[in-house]
Amino acid sequence: MNNSVTNTARLLWAGLRALLVLTLVTGVIYPLVVTGIAQGLFSDQANGSEIKADGKVVGSSLIGQSYNLPLEKGQETPEPDLKWFQGRPQNGLGTNSVNTRYSLILSGATNRSADNKDLVDWVTAAKAAVVKDNSVNGYTVKPSEVPADAVTSSGSGLDPDISPQYADIQVHRVAEKNGLPVDRVEKLVDDHTEGRTLGFMGEPRVNVLELNTALRELLAKS
Repeated sequence: MNNSVTNTARLLWAGLRALLVLTLVTGVIYPLVVTGIAQGLFSDQANGSEIKADGKVVGSSLIGQSYNLPLEKGQETPEPDLKWFQGRPQNGLGTNSVNTRYSLILSGATNRSADNKDLVDWVTAAKAAVVKDNSVNGYTVKPSEVPADAVTSSGSGLDPDISPQYADIQVHRVAEKNGLPVDRVEKLVDDHTEGRTLGFMGEPRVNVLELNTALRELLAKS
């Protein structure tokens, strides 16, 4: 009887020690090591690829956001604030009242086929709006110059980047709205245009939030 009790106690103590050791290793030491490596070598990525302006976090370089005017009485869809560079359309996504920075809570595409009437109507209206909004005195955008990313949302709907072509056709409008020389705004776009990753992956791109943050800094100095 005593031997049985003793063996049981030993097994319980051995199991408890194993639990304590595994908890310490996998629940404390391993997370601390991984967190330390991430903060030491990849602090920007580990902290959400934050973008700051005036010492405050204004967003993430990985998530697109809208640049719209406040809703007016009776409006259901806000108008774009045309003094800023605009990102890709954000169709087909859910909204929420919890997140105070982004109005999006779900990521996803529109789930409509290329010949779907709703999608065709969206693209047609978006192209007309891009042409109208970006045609200013002395500069007219042709429908053939509007790139696909200006009128379609990405697969996630949260794409933070636009093509250099879409950024370029916005330059004259942004310059006019902000009273800036066109060449200064063109240089801003050129400075924030990234090439293909490692020279062959992906496409050249412009991060809209980073570009608008730089535009804001330029306006503050002007």
